[in-house]
Amino acid sequence: MSDGRESPGIHVFQEAALSCPIPAAVELIGEKWAFLILRGALNGLKHFEEFQAGLGIARNILSDRLAKLVAGDIMARVPDPTDRRKVVYSLTRKGEGLLPVFVSLRQWGLEWGHGTQKVVLADKRDGRPVQRICLLSHDGRPLELGDLTWIDSSGEKAPLKIAAATAA
Repeated sequence: MSDGRESPGIHVFQEAALSCPIPAAVELIGEKWAFLILRGALNGLKHFEEFQAGLGIARNILSDRLAKLVAGDIMARVPDPTDRRKVVYSLTRKGEGLLPVFVSLRQWGLEWGHGTQKVVLADKRDGRPVQRICLLSHDGRPLELGDLTWIDSSGEKAPLKIAAATAA
């Protein structure tokens, strides 16, 4: 419970929070069905009927979420070259950029007991499982929360703790 006094860095935090990319990203992809549609696309689903059957999602919800993902340039919608009556949904480059997010979330879920691992994500070339995703320093050292700080674009340390800023 607060006594009404603000901590000294709260104004810096508020200013940084206004330009934080997390709220906009969550607005676009942070809903359950959007995540499941993207997971399907990352695994090769392309047609409306495949998404509906694979996810068990209602047609109206699927249609709405696909439209939002297309409008957000996460997925592209083009006529199927083999059957012009159908549409192919595919990930854009921006959508493919979400792959590390999905792998990280899956790894986190496995580590903290939110699912089981019946299949393992592997490197196609040699069939070996991918390594755990982690934050690395510029020289390749693994980093944890206590190793991080914010700096402004000039390279100066910003008076803001990482734990507070990630809550933005």
